[in-house]
Amino acid sequence: MSRSSFAAKSYRTRGIVLRTHKLGEADRIITLLSPELGVVRAVAKGVRRTSSKLGATLEPFMEVEAQIVAGRSLHTILQAQLRHPYGQALVADYSAYTAGAAMLETAERLTDSEADSIGAQYRLLHGALATLARGGHEPGTVLDSYLLRALAAAGWAPSFTHCVRCGAVGPHQAINVPLGGVVCHDCRPAGSMSPSPATITLLAALLEGAWETVDAADAPTRGQAGAITANYLQWHLERAVKSLKLVERQ
Repeated sequence: MSRSSFAAKSYRTRGIVLRTHKLGEADRIITLLSPELGVVRAVAKGVRRTSSKLGATLEPFMEVEAQIVAGRSLHTILQAQLRHPYGQALVADYSAYTAGAAMLETAERLTDSEADSIGAQYRLLHGALATLARGGHEPGTVLDSYLLRALAAAGWAPSFTHCVRCGAVGPHQAINVPLGGVVCHDCRPAGSMSPSPATITLLAALLEGAWETVDAADAPTRGQAGAITANYLQWHLERAVKSLKLVERQ
């Protein structure tokens, strides 16, 4: 569904609540990620009143089915039904919560002006939040896997197996963030990093979703991979994701 097709009328959409902020005495502006429409900003009227049935539904991390009336600048949410209450599990685990918050911020940045990959971005975020809510994997690695795969879906796929300049098959010993991955000895420019071989193996596993390899990594290796992932994200977004500073890594 295009934005022009629902102008000045009511529509329904699934959405993951990315963030909220107060409006007036009783309302909130809800920022949703829709798999068809991308980022949607809509007013939920009276949602901050204790009598509101939408208060606990329209919270960050929740996946909802919403009935919305389109407006010129802001839309209005009429109804919302809870589909997946991921927020209930995440708020009980600070490490998972901070990782999830960084995912939501990144998803909004990647989809606010990018139409081609909205569906893929929605599926990636949905899957990552579900994985966080279930537990079983260290939250920092779930975050890093999501970030690398979301960047790949946006057209910035890194390579951790082949030299990004000449295509030579690895393993290689250096990573260059601006170039987008590993570089061989002959192609290595100044300023490239030399992480441990285990870190490069982990980065490839995070991108591929090879969780057996990911879960076997030790804490120093996960920390180094997380720092490289954050640098790669910041390079392409051209500014830092503020929520990453709060992420607790184990």
